[in-house]
Amino acid sequence: MKIIKRLFLSIIAIIALLVAGLYITGHGYIVRGATVTYLNGHTTAFLDDYNYFDNDTLTVGEAQPWSIALDYNKVAATKRLDSLNQANKSAAYLIIKNDSIWYEWYNDGYDHKTLTNSFSMAKSIVTAALGKAIMEGKIENLETRVADYIKEFSSGAAADMTVGDLASMASGLDWDEKYYSPFSKTTQLYFDTDLATFMKSIPVVEKPGTRYEYSSGATQLLAMTIEKAVSEKLASYVARHFWKPLGAENDALWQTDPNGLAKAYCCIASNARDFARFGKLYKQSGRWNGDRILDSAFVKKSVTPRFQETPFYGYGWWLTEYEGKEVFYMRGHLGQYVIVIPQDDLIVVRLGHLGNVSPEGQFHSRDFRIYIEEAQKMLGTR
Repeated sequence: MKIIKRLFLSIIAIIALLVAGLYITGHGYIVRGATVTYLNGHTTAFLDDYNYFDNDTLTVGEAQPWSIALDYNKVAATKRLDSLNQANKSAAYLIIKNDSIWYEWYNDGYDHKTLTNSFSMAKSIVTAALGKAIMEGKIENLETRVADYIKEFSSGAAADMTVGDLASMASGLDWDEKYYSPFSKTTQLYFDTDLATFMKSIPVVEKPGTRYEYSSGATQLLAMTIEKAVSEKLASYVARHFWKPLGAENDALWQTDPNGLAKAYCCIASNARDFARFGKLYKQSGRWNGDRILDSAFVKKSVTPRFQETPFYGYGWWLTEYEGKEVFYMRGHLGQYVIVIPQDDLIVVRLGHLGNVSPEGQFHSRDFRIYIEEAQKMLGTR
């Protein structure tokens, strides 16, 4: 018995030393990350993890429910779509045709009100907030320097970094976008308790505005710049200018660090119907019920490639084509999508636990195109 007790105490001592070592070396966030993910049976961030973080609320105004199509849910999912939804543990799949919900499916206890993590779909919403700040004159234009608002980026290559560079993933930041490594900057950004201090420590290592390199840090820094410019917390600003005017039906949550700074590059907890409103807004070139929410030129620029060599990304939106038609979409970790095909007046939304895996050398995931193809088959347009 004494041997077992000594062994147990030794294990506890080793764990304590490891934890202390992580905090001493500046990796204390790993302890928090392991507690939230591994102890909940996950190896990465997950759909319902907003319950383990501080959150700001995006409050609703007067709700504007989606119209329901006359033939709502009269066509069953194709076998291929059903198989993919089961394999990827989809939580929601919607087809919105001509601004009416034509098909709607939920799984595993989720429904049209259940909150799930947007992950990087939030990047499109942050970019919309940038467009609004420019429209209001609180940020002059896409060429406005980040250093005008955050002094830590006033020297060297950082001095030339603009809000447009951040929105188009051309920041030049020293960043590694890895979701499963506990030592990556993206993991630290997810679990750190002081995001502002962390972001201000990231150097700019190459000339901004020269090439695309996806970086969650870029969107986080963009949001910090927007908050400085508008003198308002991001969740409040987005709720006032988008969530309420677009008629969201449910309050949403935006994860924050303990200091109240939004994890802006990710982590809006909402539902498929309300996420889809941003797809409709951009499909309508920034107008909603006759009101101008965003400048149409800004919307057009957002869904146009900045760099010829990387035509799959604009300003906060992913870009492609389907059978010769323009496609732009919001995209998040584990296969969160709001897909817009303006020529077909079509929005497809998919939320779930698995997905968004890109084949080697490709920038659009394997599952993404299937969600489009099967929607078209169900609609009888393919």
